[in-house]
Amino acid sequence: MTVLDGFLQGMIQGLTEFLPVSSSGHLSLFQHFFGLQGENALFFSVMLHVGTLVAVFAAYWKTILLMIKEFFTMIGDLFSKKFSYAKASEERKMVLMVLVTLIPLLIVFVIKDYITALAEDGDILVEGVCFLITGSLLLIADRTVKGNRTAVDMTLKDALFIGSFQCLATLPGVSRSGSTISGGLMRGFSREFMVKFSFIMGIPAILGSAVFEFKDAFEEGVSFELPLLVGMITAAVFGLAAIKLIEWLVKTDRFAVFAYYALVLGVVVLAVGIIEHISGEGIVSLISSLFNEGLS
Repeated sequence: MTVLDGFLQGMIQGLTEFLPVSSSGHLSLFQHFFGLQGENALFFSVMLHVGTLVAVFAAYWKTILLMIKEFFTMIGDLFSKKFSYAKASEERKMVLMVLVTLIPLLIVFVIKDYITALAEDGDILVEGVCFLITGSLLLIADRTVKGNRTAVDMTLKDALFIGSFQCLATLPGVSRSGSTISGGLMRGFSREFMVKFSFIMGIPAILGSAVFEFKDAFEEGVSFELPLLVGMITAAVFGLAAIKLIEWLVKTDRFAVFAYYALVLGVVVLAVGIIEHISGEGIVSLISSLFNEGLS
């Protein structure tokens, strides 16, 4: 893998992690078409996700610091029996709800190897179907009556519901931000709140995934080479720009554009995947062969 490959994948990750179109799906397509798939591809993707966390901290550092403070204060209140959910601040309720959204991810931990196999199988049919799922969720959410609920209104059922969408988003092509934002909109939360909550709730999930992948990579002797570092930095820079863009698009009520994009992409990816199955070779090599035959 070259530095240019790292830069391009970092740019794709940074933009598509926060735009609700699935960063894992786009990275999987890039790796598929450019022959970068393999046993280290998933590790590279996870590390790029870590790069985008820098963008989340940069964009919401005030809220995150308050939540961290509230977390430790809450622990103290629990031990001193002073804890009261009814009187909890917005930041404390966000901490509690983020923790609850992690519960459905226990299912993912059980089937982790199966999901990894889907991401590294060299077949893009799964990605095509998942892009269609993303587009459908976004379309449903866009047509949902606009709500105005925020963290102070969030219940245990709301958090579990939104968390289940984060669980679904472990599939390549299902957008984590798109699905969790859609889940929140379906429960009547405001778009502005769900954008912020979706990005923040992804922090522990992404960090947890990185820890497991880093452990496996260390055991397999995978090293942090320059392309990976370039990719992580690029993902952070483009990620911050994408956060600002999605905040503006949500406020201007242009969320549906992502739904149509994901649906069209899903159809195209499925068509390409079917062609690859019928021909028995990748679309890039197939086009190259046809081009060479045309020249001869």
